[in-house]
Amino acid sequence: MKDAQPRTVYLKDYRAPDYLVDSTRLHFELQPQDTLVKSRLQIRRNPAAETAPGEALPPLLLDGVDLELLSLSIDGELVPASRYRELPEGLSIHVKNPEFVLEIHNRINPKDNTSLEGLYLSNGMYCTQCEAEGFRKITYYPDRPDVMSRFTTTIVAPRQYPVLLSNGNQIERRTTEDGRLLVTWEDPFAKPAYLFALVAGELQTVEDSFTTVSGREVKLQIFTEAKNIRKCDHAMRSLKKAMRWDEEVYGREYDLDIFMVVAVDHFNMGAMENKGLNIFNSACVLASPETATDATFQRIESIVGHEYFHNWSGNRVTCRDWFQLSLKEGFTVFRDAEFSADMNSRAVKRIEDVSLLRTAQFAEDGGPMAHPVRPDSYMEISNFYTLTVYEKGAEVVRMIHTLLGTEGFRKGSDLYFQRHDGCAVTCEDFIAAMEDANGVDLTQFRRWYSQAGTPVLEVSDAFDAAHGTYALTVRQSCPATPGQDKKLPFHIPLAVGLLGADGRDLPLDPQGTTQKVLQVTETEQTFSFTGLKEKPLPSLLRGFSAPVRVRYGYSTEQLLFLMRNDSDEFNRWDAGQRLAFMALEQLQKDYREGRDLQLQPQLVDAYRSVLQNRELDPALVAEMLALPSAQTLAEQSERIDAEAIIVAREFARGALAEALKGELLDCYRRLDCDKPYRPEAADIAERSLKNTCLAYLCVTGEAELLALAQAQFENAANMTDSAAALTSLVNHADDDMAKPALESFYERWQQDTQVVELWLGLQSTSARRGTLEAVRELMQHPAFELTNPNRVRAVIGGFANRNFTQFHRADGRGFEFLAEQVIALDKLNPQIAARLVTPITRWKKYTGELGKKMHRALQSVMESGKLSRDLYEVVSKSLV
Repeated sequence: MKDAQPRTVYLKDYRAPDYLVDSTRLHFELQPQDTLVKSRLQIRRNPAAETAPGEALPPLLLDGVDLELLSLSIDGELVPASRYRELPEGLSIHVKNPEFVLEIHNRINPKDNTSLEGLYLSNGMYCTQCEAEGFRKITYYPDRPDVMSRFTTTIVAPRQYPVLLSNGNQIERRTTEDGRLLVTWEDPFAKPAYLFALVAGELQTVEDSFTTVSGREVKLQIFTEAKNIRKCDHAMRSLKKAMRWDEEVYGREYDLDIFMVVAVDHFNMGAMENKGLNIFNSACVLASPETATDATFQRIESIVGHEYFHNWSGNRVTCRDWFQLSLKEGFTVFRDAEFSADMNSRAVKRIEDVSLLRTAQFAEDGGPMAHPVRPDSYMEISNFYTLTVYEKGAEVVRMIHTLLGTEGFRKGSDLYFQRHDGCAVTCEDFIAAMEDANGVDLTQFRRWYSQAGTPVLEVSDAFDAAHGTYALTVRQSCPATPGQDKKLPFHIPLAVGLLGADGRDLPLDPQGTTQKVLQVTETEQTFSFTGLKEKPLPSLLRGFSAPVRVRYGYSTEQLLFLMRNDSDEFNRWDAGQRLAFMALEQLQKDYREGRDLQLQPQLVDAYRSVLQNRELDPALVAEMLALPSAQTLAEQSERIDAEAIIVAREFARGALAEALKGELLDCYRRLDCDKPYRPEAADIAERSLKNTCLAYLCVTGEAELLALAQAQFENAANMTDSAAALTSLVNHADDDMAKPALESFYERWQQDTQVVELWLGLQSTSARRGTLEAVRELMQHPAFELTNPNRVRAVIGGFANRNFTQFHRADGRGFEFLAEQVIALDKLNPQIAARLVTPITRWKKYTGELGKKMHRALQSVMESGKLSRDLYEVVSKSLV
């Protein structure tokens, strides 16, 4: 385990590497606890390194963790002990010449590598995860992204591992004299060590091919265990869609003769874009109608696209250092979001992305770990694989797209890839390419990369009827965040439209434009619109054109008007969310003050009109019917009163279910038709609305409505309908109905890894009393493994992150439980432990005893003993 000393790395201290590695030859002899690694590195002095005149050659510093050094030689001669020094996490070697060949032999233990970083053994399969700093657990190396090398990898293994994979193209395969299998791979493209990959196992393959725009044929392969081989077709179709889309939208053609994907059950992340050999968490690649929900099908399509798009935005052009992580991740998340929007419902995709941003990323911006899209410092880089870097980073790229337009953005990306192909670069280089390709100045816009926090736009308006002039005044501010008390004004693209009394968009200029992007660059600005015959109603931040909070004094009637008439589908949904938030806020206030609870009739009428509108996309209707989550309500509260939030939301759901019972039942019956399952946008939309109606109906607790869920569960021909029905039973039926359903579900699917994870998650997220005790029982179930990140995320993560009601129980036992599990996990997998602890890090925002109990749980983690660097950073910053 890495030591927990608070070593802070600063962006301002970046120095170019002293040495470069032109070629890397690796030789692995695989054994579970005794794998031998031989590396041969062609090294030369970096001409760009800082060197004073007459200065002696600096020592060669190599990173290394949990390695047993066997031998070290330079230019064929063993290096005496006097010429190198073992460091706590690496080697320092005295160098005599500016160019030399370094050979290292070391031993590693994949079987006991529970951190799942470097090379580890998972379910009888060898697998690697090297991003961000996992390669140093394989061999000694300058493990930093700005050291790029051409890799040749030889793998020798017993014949029980017939599939031996690495990056690039296979150039040799033979049997050794002692009967082992030897395979050599050569990657023609220089890459940093974090993109290295190795897989060895007994796997089966699904093969296909793709013909690129230039006519080259690329072999496509997906490797998985035999039991899962029939679940690869959707991922293969998604890959081919992504390859074609990237050619058409970005002009990016794939560059190797083969593209491989491997599914792995034990994996810390969703997937990894290793050059030519993507390694996926099984949950993110395997699917069939019987075993995967619609959400899973869409998630797989998105993740497959994301990892493939990294071939250019991350691999061909990579990061200079880890502070630039959003250079590849933010850009690629934007690319995969646009891909998913083109493949499915654009409006619903935008709603899903913004919901995540507002609920989780805004919370991150307002919490103890708040940091800019390009952080200034870190103790452990694994802690900065965050929503800020990924999701907010994508929003920053989206804003550039909004400012430049589709053609301008394409010109900028073309220049970026052309200028920096094969290089390790910075966020500044990305912005510069956009500027140079379009002749614009984005100097102020760069603040999005360096300033943390969520900006707030206060908007007011005025109408001069005599002159037909309407003015919008926008004031921007940004709350203080750790280390940044004062913020300079951001450059914010604010997309707006104006609605007339008839609900139609008003023209904003003589050309008839009905939407404009206002460029907010000052602390206060006024934008004027002329030629108006009536005072309009503003539709602000259309399409969520910037990751900001907008405050404008909409009345209930105005929100209802926008909800019914806005031509921007995102803002139509958002008006409904604002309306619901106002109603829920009033319910919370009434609860705290001891008044009887009553749901505003306007909200009921609004939901009824949405439910009865057959012209709207059913997927959009489903989104509009969903109340803001408890997590969203908490994030939007200055101080979080968890009890009031829970009571208000449960009351509102019940009131809506009762008031709309007839309409919900009619809609459910209309959509509950028997037809073949297809994971296509139109069918997904209908199932989404049908199951939203079912969820509401079951809230009533009425026996005949719960019987609908039971019948759907028993007769479902696909996992989407089965899981939706089971969820309703688990949350609203009594044990006599829910327990047999859970038992039969497990009995049927216990051999399917992904379905078992879904089954575990359904129980850990149940809002019913006793869920914490049920979670403890689940941890004793044969299906649960503390060393399996997916099972941990399903059970412990599901309870702490997605079960607001039961995690925030008044006795604080939920917080104590999480603290216990985080302490135990830190000894096995520090990355997972550090990510799981997040729910108790925002204790300062919670009112009364709950905040104190959350703090005590967090303090118990700090006092539990020596923590990993990953966990120490999060906990120490959260207790300040």
